[in-house]
Amino acid sequence: MKTTAFENLNCIIYTDGACLGNPGKGGWAAVIIEPSGEREIVGCEKFTTNNRMELMAVIRALKEIKPNSQISLFSDSKYVIDGITKWIKNWKMNNWQTASKKQIKNLDLWKDLDELTSKFEITWNWVKGHSTDEYNNKVDRLARNEAERII
Repeated sequence: MKTTAFENLNCIIYTDGACLGNPGKGGWAAVIIEPSGEREIVGCEKFTTNNRMELMAVIRALKEIKPNSQISLFSDSKYVIDGITKWIKNWKMNNWQTASKKQIKNLDLWKDLDELTSKFEITWNWVKGHSTDEYNNKVDRLARNEAERII
């Protein structure tokens, strides 16, 4: 990656979640790319959903980053990208409920993510999954491997 990619950024993050069964065994992964290099973080849960793993990947990646950093984050999850850029403002105004007055799913993780995002300047980017994006394919592979390693 060229140094110019970091002209106004502290890091670039790619995240993904995977679930075998949905619900079932799940894994999450993130690749954090910084001027000093890149690192991978991964994790898994025995019984979860794909959306929880997608959220967990973003949350765990952001916990690795210094506050006030400028971040460009990439995810193939419309649930995550639309949730954080379009829906969360209304959820919060409606006491964390949907327009139909139902509690949103994964409330615990959405609250964690909301708190974390206030510490950064983040550009949210949706990337097509299972396409030609090298890093998206990498985090997809890492997340699936994490889910598959659960006994």
